[in-house]
Amino acid sequence: MTDAPILCVTGLCKSFGAVVAARDISVDVAAGEVVGIIGANGAGKTVFVNMITGYLKPSRGTITFAGTDITGIRPCDAAHIGVCRSFQTSQVFMTMSVLDNLLIATAIASKGRTSLLRPLRDDARITQCEAILNRYGIREYRDRVASTLSQGASKLLDIAMAGVSEPRVLLLDEPTSGVSVEEKYDIMDVVISASRRQGTAVLLIEHDMEIVERYADRVLAFDQGEKICDAPPRQVLADPRVRALIVGPDDADDSTARPRETTDA
Repeated sequence: MTDAPILCVTGLCKSFGAVVAARDISVDVAAGEVVGIIGANGAGKTVFVNMITGYLKPSRGTITFAGTDITGIRPCDAAHIGVCRSFQTSQVFMTMSVLDNLLIATAIASKGRTSLLRPLRDDARITQCEAILNRYGIREYRDRVASTLSQGASKLLDIAMAGVSEPRVLLLDEPTSGVSVEEKYDIMDVVISASRRQGTAVLLIEHDMEIVERYADRVLAFDQGEKICDAPPRQVLADPRVRALIVGPDDADDSTARPRETTDA
């Protein structure tokens, strides 16, 4: 990890009429850093990530990536410059093979105007996808139809598709949601290892505090559209306000307790 910020968010605000979904958020993220994002239902986690990746336009504030102002960028353009994301529900082509999913993702991610006119299964693309299969530990599923995958393997495929362009910032929306306890650490080991090898900064929305504490370098805690804490995991999870609003008062003696599970707005 380096000290130079790859992503700078300054004074970011988002309102929907009278509802304030994000209020004056400022965050710097270093290259290669893993940042956990936590908060209860409606805290503004997904709104924050959607503004960074271009799915929402901020009402005020700026977003700078690698020294360039990308405020209000379109999602496709964000992906092309190296700001990519996965979603809570896997966005894969369920009737196609794992390899074909990756081939389509590489074709879409290519910056060349004629990329989509090339044959999908050309040697260069297949070689690229074989490397991605190895990187994310899903080579054994190469020719399997996506609908037959376990939830964990489907999540890895979804994240691999988001990472085909070797992004410099990768935003993950609850990558262990719906995944068995047995699979969740294996998934995160693979994803974080791949990201660290590429020097990719990861912003991780996660409701599982065990995952947050184990993998995040630091944690942003949100409540009602505001950033209420920004510190290393143990410090954030021990913060009285975070414990009351996110972790839950009934679990006050357990710093790794899970917060109320959320579907964020």
